[in-house]
Amino acid sequence: MKNLRKTISNIYRNSDLGYNILRPFYKIYELGLSLISDEYIVKRSFKKHLGYSIDLNNPQTLNEKINWLKLYNRKDLHTVIADKFKVRAYIKEKIGEEYLIPLLYHTVTPKDIRPENLPDTSFIIKANHDSSGGVIVRDKSKVEWNIVRSHLRKALSENHYLSTREWQYKNIRPRIIVEKLLTYDDGSIPYDYKFHCFNGKVAFLGVDIGRFSEQRTRNLYDTKWNLLPCNWGRPNGVDVAKPTNFEEMKTLAEKIAEDFTYIRVDFYAVNGKTYFGELTLHHSSGFRKFDQEECDQKLGKLLNIDYQKTKRESN
Repeated sequence: MKNLRKTISNIYRNSDLGYNILRPFYKIYELGLSLISDEYIVKRSFKKHLGYSIDLNNPQTLNEKINWLKLYNRKDLHTVIADKFKVRAYIKEKIGEEYLIPLLYHTVTPKDIRPENLPDTSFIIKANHDSSGGVIVRDKSKVEWNIVRSHLRKALSENHYLSTREWQYKNIRPRIIVEKLLTYDDGSIPYDYKFHCFNGKVAFLGVDIGRFSEQRTRNLYDTKWNLLPCNWGRPNGVDVAKPTNFEEMKTLAEKIAEDFTYIRVDFYAVNGKTYFGELTLHHSSGFRKFDQEECDQKLGKLLNIDYQKTKRESN
């Protein structure tokens, strides 16, 4: 049954014919999902991915607390910062425009994504309302643009909220954005520094290596750049040196984190310059299992949601 679901999903996502045939059935499936409570979906998905039942009355692990916040800590600001287009204005005001990756183009219409509308440089095309990685373009003359537009049409028609119950995605107006592709001097994709902030302070960070490759790895470090004995969804890669602008990234992350109980703030460091990546309210939707269960417990103890719990109970 699992293999059958995977096969159907691949046909739906990777074939125009399959998409057109299956889309009406998927809309019915979405309608059914919309009638099921957020709490039920979270409980079911949590048990499926983590292997134990979530305790929403007394969450202890980091994944439990992320899902608790997902369900009970919702603000209009969350929709703004989850929108990869609108978050740019928020970041400009919060830490400064100089940290933004150059925006080259944006549109709400997939048919606008054609070579004549795009620059003669390397860039990445992505949707503003989901968690997909995007389409990397290094030479636009070698791209099959019909396939790219087809992919974007599908992406813009989906609502990330329904499957994850990450409320912040529910009301984002879908848009396509095109940003400059950041690379190191050798053309490789830069490391992705993901700062996990608890109660306004950096608690630890993940460094993703080879983000768009099959050999993607992730190291977790504490705030002193000591490698943590934890694997959160991906194997460890080579032990990387602390970037020269680490303290700057840490300071900026905490400036942004002032407004949130938990948030992940992503940066890139290229030739000594810091670039903002994105903001994530619920890392991997709170469904990413640690290889070491004790890491889920230990990191969970560091995140204080008592204020949020009290607020919920008083409402």
